[in-house]
Amino acid sequence: MPGAPGAPAGPAGTFGPGTLGRRRLLRAGLGLGGLAVVGTGTAVALSGGSSDPATPGGSDGPGTPSGAGTSTATAPTGTAAPSSPAASVVPSLRNEEQRSAARNGAAVKMITIVPQGIARPADLPVCVALHGRGATAQAWTDLGLPQILVAAIAAGVPPFAVVAVDGGDATYWRRTPSGDDPQKMLLDELPGWLAKQGLRAPEAAMGISMGGFGSLRYARNRGAGFGPVAVLSPALFRSWGDAKAVGVFKDEADWRENEPLLHQDQPHGRPIGVWCGTEDPFCDAARKLAGDTVQARFTPGVHDAAYWRKVLPDAVAFLGHALAGRGAG
Repeated sequence: MPGAPGAPAGPAGTFGPGTLGRRRLLRAGLGLGGLAVVGTGTAVALSGGSSDPATPGGSDGPGTPSGAGTSTATAPTGTAAPSSPAASVVPSLRNEEQRSAARNGAAVKMITIVPQGIARPADLPVCVALHGRGATAQAWTDLGLPQILVAAIAAGVPPFAVVAVDGGDATYWRRTPSGDDPQKMLLDELPGWLAKQGLRAPEAAMGISMGGFGSLRYARNRGAGFGPVAVLSPALFRSWGDAKAVGVFKDEADWRENEPLLHQDQPHGRPIGVWCGTEDPFCDAARKLAGDTVQARFTPGVHDAAYWRKVLPDAVAFLGHALAGRGAG
């Protein structure tokens, strides 16, 4: 698929053999309720979702649309599995509550999405998924990530597991002045929580909006060996004036320490995939992140759930193939 007009030169807009079009994924069984969901904890299934689960009105910057809250439902019964060579693959979802010392003792929802019927869970690479401002881990199930993941696997994407956790309303996934530190939670606590489920520590990250900011910060903390990273509509700031306007950072020093665009000389995960709508207020900042060194796609769209649902299949395919390549290397 050709890149959108104005996309960066080089690899931008072309994801090679790993790219899966939405029609192909739909043929593999993607749909609202088109897949059986097996819950190992509390079952969580897509039930229509909210209009914009990751960013309530104005929360992630100028021009962001308003959004409703997220919803939780039990898995549908009597749902047929997709008709495909990998029809036995279903997403096993486990919804747990953890107590995070790093987050001032907050109760943290942790949702794991593990494809069943194709590999031992302990053998699967794990990707951590970070939500946007005003959302929770539930935003990923509202967007249909469990269905997208197993449909991608059925269509040939190498399998991996996903874990989503609550990172706070407007933390930008870094230590806040109150001492709430979701970044420390990811680094110090999440691996142990996953180990209790027989899963590996994260080897990849993806994030939406504020979660894109957090994913890049997490990858920088993990160092040169970490990756891949996929960011959708990343909430990045080209200047202190832009960052100050969101009312999140304590001061300019706080922003400078955490802003991915100011640390592009340091590892932020390899490879990196960037998706952003051309009408998104963060598009210019996303283009600056992309440069000519990462894979990127800029297509028509705004900062909302409709855009994220549209590009999430490509992001999942990118992560799966990149993780498989990492393992082969």
